[in-house]
Amino acid sequence: MRDSSSTRFIRFHLKTRHLVLLVELGRHASIVHAAEAAGLTQPGASKLIGELEHALGVTLFERLPRGVVPTWYGEVLIRRAGAALAEMDAAHQEIMIGVAGIGGRVCIGSVLGPAASLVPQAIKLLKERSPRTQVAVSVDTSRTMVEQLRSGELDIVIGRVNDPAAAAELDFEPLADEPQHLIVRAGHPWLGRRDLALDDLAGAAWILPAGGRVRDQLMALFVSKGLEQPFDIVETISLPLVPRLLLDSDRIVALPRELVQAQLEAGTLALLPFDIKLRADVYGIVTRKRHHLSPAAEAMLGALREAAAFGLVPAR
Repeated sequence: MRDSSSTRFIRFHLKTRHLVLLVELGRHASIVHAAEAAGLTQPGASKLIGELEHALGVTLFERLPRGVVPTWYGEVLIRRAGAALAEMDAAHQEIMIGVAGIGGRVCIGSVLGPAASLVPQAIKLLKERSPRTQVAVSVDTSRTMVEQLRSGELDIVIGRVNDPAAAAELDFEPLADEPQHLIVRAGHPWLGRRDLALDDLAGAAWILPAGGRVRDQLMALFVSKGLEQPFDIVETISLPLVPRLLLDSDRIVALPRELVQAQLEAGTLALLPFDIKLRADVYGIVTRKRHHLSPAAEAMLGALREAAAFGLVPAR
């Protein structure tokens, strides 16, 4: 049962323009710019913030000479406001799509591994049953996509939950982990070596995912062995860019081999004969707790589970 004070806050104090302003403050960190984006005057925006702070009895923003910074309370409210507006946007889209006779829309996010195997098969299953359903797919880091899920920008994420603070709001269905292989261009001078050592790799030129767990593990491995960390690094999460960078240099990348299987079979890329013994943490299907998915998102979730049951993810 909902707390009576929460009910009063929602029914008597909270208005749509509060939600819009909160979201814009999260984007701009400036009352002037947020007010402009929300279609308000600066005094009007300040008044709305004051109303919320008075109703909740907390400070939502620290006023600084060059803008505002949300407090912890403000961050919570901004995130929840974004989710609330996203829900209403989804409701509007669902109704309009229904009126137009289209089968709905679902937005999913995925880390690299399942984006190359599980997600395409799940989309194929979904489209066989509901060809009118629109599917939007983004590929990014788990941290970024989980925040987008929490704010309502994504319906489903295939990734990892690394933030304990977010875990309480999410449901996680584990699928698999990802063994990492060292991949280089065909003809790389190290392919014929059987005496490769970790100190060789520490001095190599690398391609690494920006802010990824694998990067952290790799750097920790070098440090634990008393080695210098690699300094010649190109950061990217763009899978199409990786083979091009490899083909034009002697760089190394650590990836699940499935992501470049076509190039391995074509003979343009190859696996280095060195077991780096890195495995990315288990990824899975992530959704929001106590959140009712749209029919299109429910259908996508079912297709993902079915594709996973078909063995389209590596065995753990």
